[in-house]
Amino acid sequence: MSFVSEGGAAAAPQVESPLIEGLTLSVVSHDHDDCLHTLLGQLAQQHGGVLKHLIVTHNLPGSGRPLPTPVGGWPFQLSEVHNREVQGFGHNHNQAFALCRTSHFGVINPDLENLPADLWPRLLALSNQPGVGCAYPRLLNLDGTVQDSEREIPTPWALFKRYTHRPPVPRRDWVNAACWVLQSRIWRQMGGFDEGYFLYCEDVDFCLRLQTAGWQLARADTHMTHHAQRTSHRQWRYVSLHLRSLLRLWTTPAMYRYQRHLRQQAAR
Repeated sequence: MSFVSEGGAAAAPQVESPLIEGLTLSVVSHDHDDCLHTLLGQLAQQHGGVLKHLIVTHNLPGSGRPLPTPVGGWPFQLSEVHNREVQGFGHNHNQAFALCRTSHFGVINPDLENLPADLWPRLLALSNQPGVGCAYPRLLNLDGTVQDSEREIPTPWALFKRYTHRPPVPRRDWVNAACWVLQSRIWRQMGGFDEGYFLYCEDVDFCLRLQTAGWQLARADTHMTHHAQRTSHRQWRYVSLHLRSLLRLWTTPAMYRYQRHLRQQAAR
């Protein structure tokens, strides 16, 4: 259960069509007030006339101070969703998509900064290219090095290699969902995230299904900084959730259909 509050520009008309040309962004906060306020400040300055609707989901009941409205208001519609109980990553973004009335939809983490001024026009333009299913930027670590946000399928062997000697990634099978932009029709066609995953591997599953359906992942020639706390490596609760998600990935059809798709491509 959740409830929605509106702020910023006037609410978009609640109609199924025609969609408004532009972008709806979904961000989920777990009491990330400080970095969320930083992100919103950047979005207000760098919306590029493209960002029409920002949906902020406060996923911890009782958390999330009301977002202060800047002088002159937000340059986009702002909706705040307050969950009455904690929900999974996929559920929260799917729930946000139900409020999307724009031609494009995106997901973004609250712990991103140094957003380029032309980020959203670039990602929208790339997502409109023939065959592109998902557009995304390059992510950098805090020290400026390139983050390993593009990876191969997390099979047991791939994970062993990753955590022992980190060889070069042989193939880009999936991309971290810290910042994605897609056409809304493609998100709808794919059915959004699989909510059977509570946390971790939703983005893996989505990318595999997307490519099996004939769409491509496309990286834009732009970058930003991602804090990427990697809690799954340090706290047993998150380790447990990660293992459960991997088990689901290994035992549901998406991975095997994608591997068959790779074999068929190689045979051509």
